[in-house]
Amino acid sequence: MNLSAKNRKEIGALGEAVAAEYLQRHGFSVKDKNVLRKTGELDIVALEGDTLHFVEVKTVLAEEFPDEEFARDDYDPSLNLHEAKVRKVARTGEWYALEKRWEGEWQVDGCLVWLRRRDGRARVRYLPQIV
Repeated sequence: MNLSAKNRKEIGALGEAVAAEYLQRHGFSVKDKNVLRKTGELDIVALEGDTLHFVEVKTVLAEEFPDEEFARDDYDPSLNLHEAKVRKVARTGEWYALEKRWEGEWQVDGCLVWLRRRDGRARVRYLPQIV
């Protein structure tokens, strides 16, 4: 499917769906998505073993997938995982854990998703413990 006509919000939602599927295929159980609190939003809340993961997803629409090592001209979506954003996710995750009376370990992770414009294929890079 060609993604050229999709807007930014639709691309973001598609990236989050791809990330959730990726996590499930890698042994995570997705517990929640798009959790909004006044401190911020949690894109994906997933459980792996005894650890709750708050996963921030960053999606970019690309003409081609980047090489494993980013060339200078390639846009790296991890640039949007800056300190202030990660702190906001951690604060929101802390509220979530309190609300759910979670007593186990939790962490903040990142998930980068590249969607190829011409056919909608995806590439995912999971970044554990970005805090």
